[in-house]
Amino acid sequence: MNTTERSQGRSPLPELLELLESPIYGFRPFGQIIRVEDFVADGRYVLRAELPGVDPDKDLEVTVGHGILHIRAEKSKEAKDTKEPRRSEIAYGAFSRSVTLPPTADAEDVTAVYRDGVLEITVGLEPENKTAGRRILVRH
Repeated sequence: MNTTERSQGRSPLPELLELLESPIYGFRPFGQIIRVEDFVADGRYVLRAELPGVDPDKDLEVTVGHGILHIRAEKSKEAKDTKEPRRSEIAYGAFSRSVTLPPTADAEDVTAVYRDGVLEITVGLEPENKTAGRRILVRH
């Protein structure tokens, strides 16, 4: 007997938004991009984000929901800087980034640490077989 598997029914929208936010396209309709790298290590999904000059106590927010990790930050010019710079390549203002988590991510097991201008978020991963489909016995 052949079996048919269905995807988990996730919307393709998060992946599309993630693609549009990527530096390749350079398109950011709502502010500056947060540069990230992600990988899996020791059974955890790890995401590192460059956020230099951000005060994590008041200018940084990390949320998770519906399989998506959201990072929002704001970097303001210091009030004491009254001189207009001749050149400014430093980005100020609001930053945001949304990243689709792996299907086995455990949204209840998330930690975040900000150190030396880098935010590191780790998310626990459920075992693959826990989220896999299973055969149901049909009684008659």
